[in-house]
Amino acid sequence: MGIMSNKFEDLINAAKVSELLHKKELEEKNKNTIVIALAIIGAIAAVAGIAFAVYKYLTPDYLEDFDPDDYSDDFDDDYIEFSDGEPEAED
Repeated sequence: MGIMSNKFEDLINAAKVSELLHKKELEEKNKNTIVIALAIIGAIAAVAGIAFAVYKYLTPDYLEDFDPDDYSDDFDDDYIEFSDGEPEAED
């Protein structure tokens, strides 16, 4: 029986070692998946940031061309004066 016990114990120990190795492989695989996902998210964020910076750099600034003094007198001409302050007489 001693030989059978040793082989059985060896088999159990081999199964435990195999199980531990399998768990470590799963943990490493999960870590690799997380790292890959974060790398993809970071790459997308970097491309979006670069695209936004290029857009801001290439878009003309229309406010530099705007001079409010050029348009301040135009609004006064749009009002029509009907009288000089006296009520109109009816016929």
